Amino acid sequence: MKPITDYQDYRRFMLDFYEENKKSGFTWREFSKDAGFASPSYLKLVCEGKSSLSRVGVPRVAKAMNLSGFEFAYFEKMVEYGNTKNDEKKTEAFNELMRLAKEKKARVIDADMFNYYESAINSIVRELAPLMPGALPLEMAKKIKHAFTAQQVRDSLAMLTKANFLKETAENTYQQTDKAITGSTDAIPLALRAMNREMSDLAKEAIDRIDVKERNISGVTMGIDAETLALISDEINCCRKRVITLANACKKIDRVYRLNLQLFPLTGNV
Repeated sequence: MKPITDYQDYRRFMLDFYEENKKSGFTWREFSKDAGFASPSYLKLVCEGKSSLSRVGVPRVAKAMNLSGFEFAYFEKMVEYGNTKNDEKKTEAFNELMRLAKEKKARVIDADMFNYYESAINSIVRELAPLMPGALPLEMAKKIKHAFTAQQVRDSLAMLTKANFLKETAENTYQQTDKAITGSTDAIPLALRAMNREMSDLAKEAIDRIDVKERNISGVTMGIDAETLALISDEINCCRKRVITLANACKKIDRVYRLNLQLFPLTGNV
């Protein structure tokens, strides 16, 4: 079975534990019994996402899985991360998972991706730095049309190079290691929500601060049904992919832009 730090989803961790032991005749009934639960199917329901493991249940399941010390602490925080619905508390729990893993000199899978998406500055600096060879953080900060400091740029460059999103080829000179960035774990949507909020705030600033000739901001309010919503969503996805293709084909990059595509309900069903 993989190390516990390869997981952020406690249900997947528990399911893999069950699958690993099932080979020798282990059953859901036995798993629940070992953890002190009366219901023989309770842990199966937890792993299927139909129920959640309570705080009281954490030490019981940890004992049944022979988790102690660091592994118990990591599992406990993983359950907190998986159960909370509040983004701020979820972020705190994920950061604690990373802290625990760092103390153990282990790596949380896609922690770098989480850090990348957590702030808008990282995607900006990743695109801007290769366009300004030799530039210092303050020079980059002055090029950004929004209020980011030289320290924020400096911290972003450090994170991007450490995570191998950027490679320093000479002093203060960078190139992208890959054209596109992708993530795979359930931590990514959490960080993406934080970045999208920040990018939406920058879009609001642009209405007043950026000349209309340099921006394209428009919107439409419309009445639709569920079937039309699906068609419009598909059209937006196709449009985004076409825009990405155009951007990837650009050979003379001289500026960094952000495209926000926003479609959201203003009312409930009537």
